[in-house]
Amino acid sequence: MSKAFAVSMIVGVVVIGASVPASASTGKGNLFHDGAVVGTVVVPVGIAGQGTDPFYSVTNGAAGQLGIAGVAPGDGPYHGGAWQVFSVTFGAGVTPYVLTSDEAVMAAQQTGDVTVTRTAAADFRCPVTA
Repeated sequence: MSKAFAVSMIVGVVVIGASVPASASTGKGNLFHDGAVVGTVVVPVGIAGQGTDPFYSVTNGAAGQLGIAGVAPGDGPYHGGAWQVFSVTFGAGVTPYVLTSDEAVMAAQQTGDVTVTRTAAADFRCPVTA
């Protein structure tokens, strides 16, 4: 996967919460973690195949869907936002709904509503700011 695609994946999985000039290299965004919205600093640093913290990117989610952090500071083995990316896709015939935690992703997978696929080439670093 090209570096440009990896960077575009980073931007695609994190909804930018503030306007950032085109020349800026960082921004701020939001993610879901355990049902709450947490902040993040968007830094375009790809670490293909090296992520350790689970991150779920919903490819065809409902309106309002954000990326989903599996861990955050103070919760489990958080490694500073070294995200191990998983693509989450709602199946044909399933009306997408908002997923707000890794537990919700796993429950949706168990019921067959979504498929979860490891996307190692899209791994990236982006710290959670809570």
